[in-house]
Amino acid sequence: MINILPIQPHQITEAKYLISAVAQRIFVPEKTVQEFYDILEEEGELRDMDHFEQAYVKNRGLLLVVMDDDQLIGTGGIKKLEEKIAELKRIWLLEEYHGQKIGYQVVMHLLNFARTQGYEKVRLQTGEQQERAVRFYTQLGFYPIPSYQESMDNISMELNL
Repeated sequence: MINILPIQPHQITEAKYLISAVAQRIFVPEKTVQEFYDILEEEGELRDMDHFEQAYVKNRGLLLVVMDDDQLIGTGGIKKLEEKIAELKRIWLLEEYHGQKIGYQVVMHLLNFARTQGYEKVRLQTGEQQERAVRFYTQLGFYPIPSYQESMDNISMELNL
């Protein structure tokens, strides 16, 4: 049974490893998941998750995990970028769960949360290698905008709530 829940501290390492595993297939298929995880750790790329209380919960945000019974299969987060603008982050789902509307449910949960927090817009960044993600966000009504912060990801998008 699929459940979408706020992340718990004991799930952080597993969630970071899941993100690494999904991203590794897209960005560096020549490396192992562990090698890519180690690179992300060394570069501090997932540091926001290590400090999720500060980065998300205390920042008018929310960090979620998607569980299939006891297995962590996905993540998703939203946090304050500016007073009226939230940022969608860490939307990752194991490939074998694609096409089941799980990612849609996670994003809808996060967008509804953003509305309750008084945000008027939601932004995100993704990369051109993530064609499926770009199509998904476009179908949800996100539109391209100029880059709003320096990142490895070269596509910035926004949605009016």
